[in-house]
Amino acid sequence: MSEEEKRIRVVIDGNAVEVPATSRDPVTGKPVPTTMIQACKAAGVKVPHYCYHRDLPVAGNCRMCLVEFGTPALGPDRKPIIETDGTPRINRSPRPVIACATPVSPGMEIYTDTPKVRKMRREVLEFLLINHPLDCPICDQAGECKLQEYSVEYGDANSRFVENKEHKPKQVELGPRIILDDERCILCTRCIRFTRDIVGDDALGIINRGGRSTLTNYPGRPFDNNYTLNTVDICPVGAHTSKDFRSRMRVWFLKETPSICAGCGTGCNMIIGSRENKIYRFTPRRNDAVNKSWMCDYGRLNFKWIESKERLNRVVVRDGRGREEISDWASALGSLVARLKTLPHGVSGVIGSAGLSVEELFLLKMLSNWLGGVTDSVPNIGEEDNLLVSADKNPNSKGAELTGVAAKPMGSEIKHMAGRIKDGTLKALFVFGEDVTEHGIVPELLDKLELLVVADVLPNSTSNAAHYLFPGAAYVEKKGTFLNVRGRAQRFFKAVEPPGSAHAEFELLVELLRLLRITVDNNTVEGVFERFISELDESSDLTWDGLGDDGVDMTGRTDAGGSG
Repeated sequence: MSEEEKRIRVVIDGNAVEVPATSRDPVTGKPVPTTMIQACKAAGVKVPHYCYHRDLPVAGNCRMCLVEFGTPALGPDRKPIIETDGTPRINRSPRPVIACATPVSPGMEIYTDTPKVRKMRREVLEFLLINHPLDCPICDQAGECKLQEYSVEYGDANSRFVENKEHKPKQVELGPRIILDDERCILCTRCIRFTRDIVGDDALGIINRGGRSTLTNYPGRPFDNNYTLNTVDICPVGAHTSKDFRSRMRVWFLKETPSICAGCGTGCNMIIGSRENKIYRFTPRRNDAVNKSWMCDYGRLNFKWIESKERLNRVVVRDGRGREEISDWASALGSLVARLKTLPHGVSGVIGSAGLSVEELFLLKMLSNWLGGVTDSVPNIGEEDNLLVSADKNPNSKGAELTGVAAKPMGSEIKHMAGRIKDGTLKALFVFGEDVTEHGIVPELLDKLELLVVADVLPNSTSNAAHYLFPGAAYVEKKGTFLNVRGRAQRFFKAVEPPGSAHAEFELLVELLRLLRITVDNNTVEGVFERFISELDESSDLTWDGLGDDGVDMTGRTDAGGSG
């Protein structure tokens, strides 16, 4: 039996449970003894805490997780003493311990709700509130604040403090994205440990002593790395605030939609906070297999473009002379289908962005097969780091590969398309979500095409040349599946509506295939995903619902090379 499989028996508040003997150190990944707070969580027992975070090194400085405990009494032979009723005799410790840093041992009894424990919690909260400002009505953390919650649940409504509070710096600009309120800080050091031990940027620390201790950044050095906004998430109070979200919206008004970050191929799980069709923030959603509790700053602020005033929001049809006509979806699709039916087989190219969903790429491949065309996607390579940021800036490169849309290597077929347009053997081009003028198909070549069909979200040189232009939807405006760089299939969901006449590319392709009498079977996102899976692996019983909240690892599945 491995170390991770070993389990030990402990008693928590009178209930015997078996818990893992070891857990993984959040920084080194090495096995370490399971602590009381981890055992209690495994048993479904809540232990309040501030400084403890499952993904950070233990500090043990807030004392909110104090509990009582006892261990089996041992006789002269070093074996447990058994009482007459058959239970082991327990020696209760005269002193409490912090549950976050105390490992469990076989037969240990943990008491989390005794009068003494409740009294300790009240007194810890009393100390924390001595100098804490009573500014909950204007605090961004209100509604998500552990100091608020624990004060109600464990604290005392009556205050004995009559002295003047200690005042500390307020609205301190730690860096380009963080505003700090030192009066609210309870010195839990979560931000310090995250920045130092997870990011590797030892930029924060505590200065002064006693009641005058304050958090600050290194002198002359702004707090500026690509993960600073995680300190807002892990701050249990309202000390760290995001400049972008600060004072913009009360959190209890926000609709929360589970989604996937499209900033790179890592596929960090996140929550979209929106209200009345407006996005206010992205926050990380925990997934141990992908991003744990973290998210990079670039990814969480990568939504401003979605509300751009330049968004494409109307269907446009242009004739051969460039004259523009505003059209409706039905008329434009009807006209397009009529032209496609006269198009010779094998003279078309399809370029599908690796930012489209798996389902959209699968349908795009079906369209390409009907046209007898060639397909490809655009590679997008940039810088990476050793934490979350991937060098692949496409969120769905694996999906483009598995559906057969992307060439091998990705982008290699685009060069051949440019050559075929030049010599007149490629007469029609479908471009979904890319500006191909930046990738080898220059505007002069686009002008040679008999038919250019574009679906996109923002205008560019390619969309400006399109004969048929369909306004598409950003990923937050539709649902679907991405496959991250490690091959994990993950679902994302619709949070807001697209503007004007814009529609998800999935809807465009489903209707286009229907008009061309190409059988899609179940024309829902769920149905198309399951058909994609069946073509990858006929024996697979994986369903859309089976992806769950954390997704499913698709590595090792057969590459079918595209749809049939």
